[in-house]
Amino acid sequence: MKETKQPRKPASSEKFKISNILINVLIGLLLFLVLFFAYNIVAKLTVKEDTEELADKNKPSKIVQLEVLNGCGTSGVADKFTEYLRNHEFDVVKTENYLSFDVENTFVIDRTGNNANAKKVADALGVEYRRITKQLNEDYLLDVSLIIGKDFNKLKPYN
Repeated sequence: MKETKQPRKPASSEKFKISNILINVLIGLLLFLVLFFAYNIVAKLTVKEDTEELADKNKPSKIVQLEVLNGCGTSGVADKFTEYLRNHEFDVVKTENYLSFDVENTFVIDRTGNNANAKKVADALGVEYRRITKQLNEDYLLDVSLIIGKDFNKLKPYN
């Protein structure tokens, strides 16, 4: 038997295979880069929208709805504060007594997580920011609760 030698492929065919592999690798890398940049652009736009939404949440509402609660026990104080706040374009939806009458310092409670509304009320009354607390409650349909303390005569409605 005679051995037959298989014909060897020309060198240009091997170069063609290698160049095809390199081209496919380059296409894959370019596709990866395009997808990576597209993802980054979308991610940055999303973060910008979230930042704008957060900035809006830190702006006071045009109409702040609140309740005024008398925590000092002095008759007529809650009514005077209610009248003052309504004259300064706040929407007082409820006026009544607090749980107790031994509240020393007036304080403001943020009910919605928008601290700017609580600050707006505090500014209107002359209450210090350190007297603002946060008690989020989805059952409340109010932005802010105001608890009037025994220091009421030092605040703007009485000056």
